[in-house]
Amino acid sequence: MTAEAAKINSLAGSKEHWAGRSVVLSSGGLVASESPLASQAGAVILAQGGNAIDAAIAANAVMGVVAPHSCGIGGDLFAIVYQASTGQYFGLNASGWSPAGMNLAWAQGLALRAMPEKGIHSVSIPGTVDGWQRLMDRFGSLGFRETLGAAIRIADVGFPVTERSALRWYDNRHELAGYARKTFLLDGRAPRFAEVFRNPELARTMRRIAEKGSREFYEGEIADRIVALSDEQHGLIRSEDLSEYRSEWVEPLSTTYRGWTVYELPPNGAGIAALAMLNIVEHFPLREYGPNTAKALHVLIEAKKLAYADMLRYVCDPHRHPIPVQEILSKAYSSKRAKSIDPASAASAVAPGQFLHPGGDTVYLSVADRHGNVISLIQSNYMNFGSGLAPDGAGFVLQNRASLFSVDPVHPNVVDGHKRPLHTIIPAFLSKGQERIAFGIQGGWNQSQAHVQFVSNIVDHGMNIQEAIEAPRFTKPTFDGVDVLVESRIAPATVEELEELGHQVIQKEPFSEEMGGGQAVLHNASTGVSSGASDPRKDGAAIPEPCLSLLKSGSIH
Repeated sequence: MTAEAAKINSLAGSKEHWAGRSVVLSSGGLVASESPLASQAGAVILAQGGNAIDAAIAANAVMGVVAPHSCGIGGDLFAIVYQASTGQYFGLNASGWSPAGMNLAWAQGLALRAMPEKGIHSVSIPGTVDGWQRLMDRFGSLGFRETLGAAIRIADVGFPVTERSALRWYDNRHELAGYARKTFLLDGRAPRFAEVFRNPELARTMRRIAEKGSREFYEGEIADRIVALSDEQHGLIRSEDLSEYRSEWVEPLSTTYRGWTVYELPPNGAGIAALAMLNIVEHFPLREYGPNTAKALHVLIEAKKLAYADMLRYVCDPHRHPIPVQEILSKAYSSKRAKSIDPASAASAVAPGQFLHPGGDTVYLSVADRHGNVISLIQSNYMNFGSGLAPDGAGFVLQNRASLFSVDPVHPNVVDGHKRPLHTIIPAFLSKGQERIAFGIQGGWNQSQAHVQFVSNIVDHGMNIQEAIEAPRFTKPTFDGVDVLVESRIAPATVEELEELGHQVIQKEPFSEEMGGGQAVLHNASTGVSSGASDPRKDGAAIPEPCLSLLKSGSIH
């Protein structure tokens, strides 16, 4: 290969891993999300003078309209912002807390053996709207009137339901109860593919937020509707649970992986598991093994078990219980954990490491603007349609994140009032030199393991961001045992080798949603060019910032 060809290859990706889609390029800004409508809304905001944060809020708001089963203003939000002017990363934790009355005594009084997965007792206070406000106050250049405009219009006039969304809607229609059925079903059925769906109640709710600000959600009419629903369902949510809630700025965690730096948010999120996995697999020559070979997959699967064992044991609300973050992320500890991987056999169970002496539905999007600001944002109701409940006349479902609390009195994640539960959704960054990649892959507990596969595809195997998103993935849906799901694009010989190592392999469709759907944006500060990738496992698209003259006149003069 000539030097010039090698250079071209390094920029475009390895010839051995051509993706089904091309990377989308822009010398201005770019938005990658799970809906072309959402990406378009964000791209228009960029063209109208908004920055990456403004565009992300606009895209997220549209996602809540077109994918109500996965996200919306009744859910939580996490984000990492790269600010070009300072070269700093900022983390936002907009996950909600439990109602004050939701504590261990309450759970024991109901004789709960586990937290409910649906219904009013699965609801924690939604953090998304306050998260939007925090992002806008610190980094935004526009207000809610501009950033929510597209979402309000789409909710009012309607949108054609996309393929995967229609399937998700249909499969989970039975999760809806009460007002939610009236809001999200048409004569008792889910909207069909390409059928136009309208949500004027949500348009009204967002219009109130646009006019009155985020406090309308937590202290105004919208809050009153949430409390009324809780009272009707004999729930625990009171006005003070909403009015006292605030999201918070946090310092991102990071680790190095073969010369790159990977950023995740700290607990109560699960991003620490992705960093721990990377520290473990760094001890193995994955580049030498090759992408999606049995050797490489075996290491990744076993590292997942080890990292998740620590996450489940120690991660909780850091304001309520100490978490051994530095110990989990130490290179010395990862070396010890790596040595516990048997290269010839799958482990059926692993234990968390000992530091303390005695004493699954989401949407992700990323945005870069022409100034080099980049945001990685993830937002979710948790399970499909969250709790299954919607406040009367509000147009959105409430999340079911409280279901992630433990009822074990000695566990750090035990349920308590005004406490944040262990969280699955995680935004991320990957950085080296002048390149910054904002990425995320949704899908419950799949996310940390999917992040590691994405990073390895780029760092170990030289893929570009579209190839890295599209490449075949595995996911291990359980925390114990040797079962693992793999996409059928992984070679049959590889599957046989994994089974010989003791893995129980279950093959899924070529682009399985069980592996999660991802988006990524890469900004190169030296060239000013942004690249976007969108996962074919979702209905989304990466869309560049349009030329403003085209928006105004429809032609170039």
